[in-house]
Amino acid sequence: MSIHISEKALQDLEFTTVLQQVATFSISGLGKKEILDITPFTNKKQLLDELDYTNEYLSSFVSENRIPNHGFDNIYESLKRLTIENSYIEPENFLKIASISESVKEQKKYFKKLKSYYPSLFSLSERVEFLPEIIEEIKKVITAYGEIIDNASPELRKIRRSIAGLQGKIGQSFASALGSAKAAGYLDDIKESVIDNHRVLAVLAMHRKKVSGSLLGSSKSGSIVYIAPQATLAYQRELQNLVYEEKQEVIRILRALSEQIRPYAPVLESYLVYLTHLDVIGAKAKYAHAINGLLPTIGKTKRIFFKNAYHPILWVKNQEANLEVIPQTIELNEQQQIIVISGPNAGGKSITLKTIGLLQVMIQSGILIPVDERSETTIFDNLLTDIGDNQSIENQLSTYSYRLKNMRYFLRKCSERTLFLIDEFGTGSDPELGGALAEIFLEEFYHKKAFGIITTHYSNLKVLANELDHVTNANMQFNERTLEPLYKLYVGQAGSSFTFEVAQKNGIPFSLINKAKKRVETEKIRLDKTISKLQKERNRLQKTSESLDKQKTKEQEKLETLVEKEQKIQDKLEGFQELYDSNQRMLSLGRKTNELLNKYFQTNNKKELTANFNKWVADEKVKRAKKNPVKPTTKAQKQAVKKKEVLQKQVIQQVEKEVLQKVVEVRKEKTAQANIIAKAKADYVFKVKDRVRLVDGNAVGTIEKIEKKKAFINYGIFTTEASLDQLEFVEKSK
Repeated sequence: MSIHISEKALQDLEFTTVLQQVATFSISGLGKKEILDITPFTNKKQLLDELDYTNEYLSSFVSENRIPNHGFDNIYESLKRLTIENSYIEPENFLKIASISESVKEQKKYFKKLKSYYPSLFSLSERVEFLPEIIEEIKKVITAYGEIIDNASPELRKIRRSIAGLQGKIGQSFASALGSAKAAGYLDDIKESVIDNHRVLAVLAMHRKKVSGSLLGSSKSGSIVYIAPQATLAYQRELQNLVYEEKQEVIRILRALSEQIRPYAPVLESYLVYLTHLDVIGAKAKYAHAINGLLPTIGKTKRIFFKNAYHPILWVKNQEANLEVIPQTIELNEQQQIIVISGPNAGGKSITLKTIGLLQVMIQSGILIPVDERSETTIFDNLLTDIGDNQSIENQLSTYSYRLKNMRYFLRKCSERTLFLIDEFGTGSDPELGGALAEIFLEEFYHKKAFGIITTHYSNLKVLANELDHVTNANMQFNERTLEPLYKLYVGQAGSSFTFEVAQKNGIPFSLINKAKKRVETEKIRLDKTISKLQKERNRLQKTSESLDKQKTKEQEKLETLVEKEQKIQDKLEGFQELYDSNQRMLSLGRKTNELLNKYFQTNNKKELTANFNKWVADEKVKRAKKNPVKPTTKAQKQAVKKKEVLQKQVIQQVEKEVLQKVVEVRKEKTAQANIIAKAKADYVFKVKDRVRLVDGNAVGTIEKIEKKKAFINYGIFTTEASLDQLEFVEKSK
């Protein structure tokens, strides 16, 4: 499957802003760069793997198994130098290489230990080959502080010993010269200083010729001169030679180490790629944790169901400003293929459309999204967008020309694996002509079985959405009293634009609004008024429903409390009943025993006592056996039980058969009666004032007049016309 989402769609949905937010959670420069270059995956398997990696990393935040730190330095420049023959890199760069190798070692060890918790991340780590010899070779030569070890070579050890010996001699000779000059009174109060890394005597200028050595400088005032003692100079020259030899030996050692590490350059590059990828995964997981993101179900069936979905950019912005964000719930499936959202401006139509598009792009880019855990989506081959005013001065295109060009691209690319998002569908031209063309485009997308969401103010598109089977109207809810948007999507009904109401709220004089109303077609006003009324009624019913739900919840809680109390009382009663039964049983046993003993005391007949006692015990045993039947243990007993069960089943089957025969007969009678009623309704000649309904509808209306084969039906708040063939008789005229 080839997936392609255009650069324009990413710009329209502000995907770059999301990437910038994700990049802030990265811990490396390479990770940040890779995050900012993220684009939707073109391969479905790679995408699903990436989602699993991020989801597993996210799960580590809520468990005790936190993933170890995987920070690293960028060593690409060092690797580039390493590939050049006879070149070498500095000790600190070798330490960075060792550190990266250690990080990879730790990650591989960790994911292997917890592969049952992180199977996908374990699989990813197994693709990287870890070579311990890289770390071993570096540690043989360089200390943890970035210094070359004395034993890195015999020559270096010898040179450093000589340097240490010379430094001792220099110290001794300088101390001797300092003591002599001090005793002679040639030195200033500061006694000594350091010039060009050499210890020098601070000699008073008047005595400079009395101290043997090299003059290396003087103070600003000229009262002090700085002299390196003659005895020390000889040792210093010898030391410089040794330091030079040490530097050359260090370079030789680094070259040799570079030669040893050079063959591992491809492996080290794979380490960088792996740790960069892990950083990207970690940043995505941290971002998801910050916005309450998760991985919805990725279904094989073509369906989008985003429950309580948040626009991530708006969520972050409002969190910073301490403002509430209203989540949206929306579903697209085979039965609800396209949604047409209408309603007033600034009601949240565009945000809803962008939320769905942006969340889908994020999922297809391997980024988790802020939705309810019961949400579900699928992977689309392409995502097409037409959002905002795309007037192009550079290409000399008007808004409408640009949109037509965009529609041509949509028609060419649209398929059943497409998700399209169009804001203000049909605008930019004459409303009637542009609306008609928009209808044709919508029908084309519909027949190509593409999924989509469009926003519009055009009434003809709202009507078309009602006529097409798998296209649904929706609107952004509006408070009819305050005329403030509620930012909640309601699917199933078109929305009013509240044009005149919003104008009135914004201070436009009522006289001007009345003039405007007179210039608009009466039917248009009636339709808008009807939609507005229905919307107000629905809002009222919704509030009532919410109130009833709250009341129902409270009553349910009370009921549950009462049930719990009743259960406790019942448990106590059962306990008392058991205690009472036990006491009664003991009393009964006591009475019987007493009766047998009294009889024995009277007759003194042991034989009779034994016989009566055995009979009584036998009776009690039979009673207990009836109450607690013994489970069959022998083969014969089990077979007898099985035979009994088979006989019971046969009886039940016989009864079921008889009942089914009677049900079939009753159904035949009901079907015959229904056919007679249906024929009577079909043959009925409709008259004015008859009560009727549409064949596929529920609302009942009254026929006002009949013209030819059409009837005009009054539903109370509006009137519509329909063919007589589409009507179903309900009640005769009175």
